[in-house]
Amino acid sequence: MSFCLILLGVYAGVFIDFSGVWGYRTKTLVQFNSVGGIEPSSGTHKGYDMGKLNDKAVAAAKAKEKDFKVSDGDGLFVLVKTNGSKLWRLKYRFGGKEKLLSFGQYPAVSLKQARDWTLDARKLIAAGLDPSSVKQDAKAASVAVKASPAPPVDTVEIIGREWFAKFGSQWVDSHGSKVIRRMERDLFPWVGGAEIKSVTPAALLSVLRRVEARGALDTAHRLLQNCGQVWRYAVATGRAERDITGDLRGALPPAKETHLGAITEPSEIGALLRNIESYRGSEVVRFLLQLSPLLFLRPGEIRTAKWSEFPDFDEEVDEVWTIPASRMKAKRPHVVPLSRQAMVILGDLKDLTGDEGYLFPSPRSPMRPLSNTAVLAALQRMGYSGAEMTAHGFRAMASTNLEQLGYDVRLIEIQLAHADQDQVRAAYKRETHLLRLDERKKMMQHWADYLDSLRTGAVIVPIRRSME
Repeated sequence: MSFCLILLGVYAGVFIDFSGVWGYRTKTLVQFNSVGGIEPSSGTHKGYDMGKLNDKAVAAAKAKEKDFKVSDGDGLFVLVKTNGSKLWRLKYRFGGKEKLLSFGQYPAVSLKQARDWTLDARKLIAAGLDPSSVKQDAKAASVAVKASPAPPVDTVEIIGREWFAKFGSQWVDSHGSKVIRRMERDLFPWVGGAEIKSVTPAALLSVLRRVEARGALDTAHRLLQNCGQVWRYAVATGRAERDITGDLRGALPPAKETHLGAITEPSEIGALLRNIESYRGSEVVRFLLQLSPLLFLRPGEIRTAKWSEFPDFDEEVDEVWTIPASRMKAKRPHVVPLSRQAMVILGDLKDLTGDEGYLFPSPRSPMRPLSNTAVLAALQRMGYSGAEMTAHGFRAMASTNLEQLGYDVRLIEIQLAHADQDQVRAAYKRETHLLRLDERKKMMQHWADYLDSLRTGAVIVPIRRSME
């Protein structure tokens, strides 16, 4: 079984949905239509010479004394047999030879489905693969799966899911769901049924090449990283001898580094703050925009904030916001010192949305937070493209400017909630979220004052110097 799955792995960057296609169905292969270098056919066939037929014409074709063909174009035709059956065929050339591919019988296979499969076959040919050979390999894999003994218990998929169940709880739900979806889409369908110690580096590379071939190089690198975690877990639990991903270092070209849009120039920051202040859209969105540069949290951490996480505004309490571990990416609580400016905005926001539930409720339902596209849409409404500024860009804005203004990089990293590992490794067993809190309070207040100065156009001295 593992041999056949690995055999299919050589077709890097292309796929055919073998779940029922050309008459071969196997549970092992039913997920192939969501994996590989070709997206499932959308039903449109621009650039291909099909469309001469319609369903009425196919249905109206009657048997004659001899078999005859009714063409749809691009090599696709219906072969009408003397007994009245109508069979889909695709004529194509590969390696200088004319070949014929069967798609099944009409009406069990519709005109639209035949066209979609024709499109997929043409893409295989363009990628240098013979659709007939792919079909034969699929049939062989189907037979091998049916004939194979009970699958081994230490398969890639079983161990992968076990690893995810054990460690996935350490991540926020959105990150964890991406990890498991990545493995379900790009790893398990190809080598998931193979015993983990039988998978070779070359077989795993073929899986990664398939992801790379569809233009998802960054995903391929992330998948390789996840595979390394799974294989190391298998080694630690005595089910693999070594981590084979080490053999694949350098096998993938480096991913092109991309940066989310962020405004970091002080003069442009001032203009952005003035635009936010005069924003005429939703008041809830405006408050979110005003708080985002002051707190520079991850978009989801601030957007899904709840009033229950904040201190009682009517009491003399320490003005900090403690975000629970369950909402943080690293699954550790995070303390956000609140400047005077942030407290004023929060007070006004509380008058607007109340003191229960979400700070930034959805206009459709107070039981849900604002959409994750709300800030980006507001920025675009103000004239900022995604390449210029994003919701995540407020973090880069603060990080860049606080460093330029003289703050310790490690202090900034702690407030960004991805603290330097060497600095806080010993503190992880304690209350890490309180690390250097007094310094962070001063930094956050000076940052708020600095933003005010940029918004009003005033001149300000470097923050660090003013503290000393």
